[in-house]
Amino acid sequence: MKAQTMKAAVLHGAGDVRYQDVPKPVPGPGEVLVRVVAAGICGSDVPRVNDGAAHFFPIILGHEFSGVIVAMGEGVDGFSVGQRATAAPLVPCMRCGDCQKGDYALCSDYKFIGSRVNGAFADYVSVPALGVVPFEGSVPFEQACLFEPATIALHGLLHAGFEPGGDVAVLGAGTIGLYALQWARLLGARRCAAFDITRERLDLALRLGADASFDTAEEGFPAKASEYTSGKGFGHVFETAGSNATMAMAFELAAGKAKVCFIGTPHADLKFGWKLFEKMNRKEFTLTGSWMSYSAPFPGREWSWTAERFGDGGLLFDPAVIHKAYPMDKAGEAFELFKTPGAVKGKILLVNRDE
Repeated sequence: MKAQTMKAAVLHGAGDVRYQDVPKPVPGPGEVLVRVVAAGICGSDVPRVNDGAAHFFPIILGHEFSGVIVAMGEGVDGFSVGQRATAAPLVPCMRCGDCQKGDYALCSDYKFIGSRVNGAFADYVSVPALGVVPFEGSVPFEQACLFEPATIALHGLLHAGFEPGGDVAVLGAGTIGLYALQWARLLGARRCAAFDITRERLDLALRLGADASFDTAEEGFPAKASEYTSGKGFGHVFETAGSNATMAMAFELAAGKAKVCFIGTPHADLKFGWKLFEKMNRKEFTLTGSWMSYSAPFPGREWSWTAERFGDGGLLFDPAVIHKAYPMDKAGEAFELFKTPGAVKGKILLVNRDE
């Protein structure tokens, strides 16, 4: 019997994305086959394509996706054909010490959909049933592509020991930052403030529930931010941009005894003068990092809570979060956008044709 094929955007090397026929995956034992409706381009995908930094070639990238379950492998139950679903991209080994403790993001022998195994820039993707997360039919596929950034934001809050009732600063109004603001609001923050260099993103943050916004490109913004908290600083600070500027800003904005969490991933050496770094000592704030979005039982409350809040509208969706949607066969063109600094002001989606 001839193997079935599908279309996929296959990365063959730096800048070499080809929309071509590839074998259609068949779900094995414990796997679910999802017809991909939409997939988001993550910041981590950009160097893999534009700089040739993928683990191997050829590869099908894509780990932020939404679609419809079309088949299930042996031993899979609890799902139904036609159900809308996404999946956690991490595939932990479940055997190492970290996995046994529920620290799946620290797994020493993991796989990752769209990075270490083929992903969702394709018509179909086969994923382990353990990580499949169904969502309500009322949730747009475009919003469901944002599951992972929403869960990353929530994981950061939970890992940092978020406590309700205080003032929260979110540095960076990108996708993860916008969800960090929303989660802080849902979990009981007194006030949430967004910090960014782009006015459009700050306006979006206000529409999604931020109580205040600060344009960090404006002269004098530190004084305005200080005045906002009557000089006390913010009890929780979440850095989501991964830049030198915002990481330094976190040290300045933190209140005494604050909880500061670095969620953003830096891509350049960090430089802290001793006077700035000493603020951590003098303010006695707690600094922690946050990595990915998982807890026990896998994939964790980050994913189940996100499905619930997407479904009931607790997590708001604004179409402005999406910068542009490209047909899947224009994936190479979509990645060209990222070569122009400042050209991308939101999530880029790759969308499959209707069947």
